[in-house]
Amino acid sequence: MLIDTHAHLNFEAFQEDWQEVAQRALDGGVVSIINVGSNLETSKKAVAIAGKNMFAAVGLHPIHVGEERFPKVVFNELAKNKKVVAIGETGIDLFRNVGTLAKQKEVFLKSIALANDRKLPVIVHCRNAKEEVRALLQNNMPSYGAVLHCFSEDWSFAQQLLKLGLYISFTAHITLNNISPATLEALKNIPLNRIMIETDSPYILPRKQKNKKIKRNEPLFVSEVAHKIAQVKNISFEQVAQQTTKNAIGFFGLRNRS
Repeated sequence: MLIDTHAHLNFEAFQEDWQEVAQRALDGGVVSIINVGSNLETSKKAVAIAGKNMFAAVGLHPIHVGEERFPKVVFNELAKNKKVVAIGETGIDLFRNVGTLAKQKEVFLKSIALANDRKLPVIVHCRNAKEEVRALLQNNMPSYGAVLHCFSEDWSFAQQLLKLGLYISFTAHITLNNISPATLEALKNIPLNRIMIETDSPYILPRKQKNKKIKRNEPLFVSEVAHKIAQVKNISFEQVAQQTTKNAIGFFGLRNRS
């Protein structure tokens, strides 16, 4: 039993077959999927396709802050839906040349404020912006928790996040040949009760599926992330599945959202 805590079946890549993809995951032991919005359009789609085993997060990704404003009133209305379990993804991205840092910080803070208003946790994006994200969260930690998704940093940064109270989520990036040893060291040291797993579908295909020439990631493959965590921590797959599922249910309040 696994939960994919960060997927994008609400994106164009799944426009024609998101239902079939979701069913494949369910048949393969993925009991819940959280589809995450990156702008207003994909946030609305995440809410629209939510169902018994599908949940949604709504927000404005930092790569879109240069082209879209943050309509707090609209996002607030979306977040009233019972199937919305988080605000995000939001955060800071200094890898892509989009928007300004000031604008990204502004939207990040507005997103945290919205999450606090709606009593929801926050899904945080951080790329090439460790110090900026840490500093902002240190002074503005979301009241109902936060998770840093797609973690690919080192143990030192992970310790800072854990001290602030964040959960840390891993993708199939940890299965790839070019994964940093520093990230694997962090994974080994992070307590299992603070870890969640995700696919970030349709992105970040696991190595096993890459070798099979599969072109698109999907929630079914979140099991590859769990297997890698088990390998790195030298524990059973069942332990990883049980604890990460428990973490996700508690963090996102999924028992009250079915």
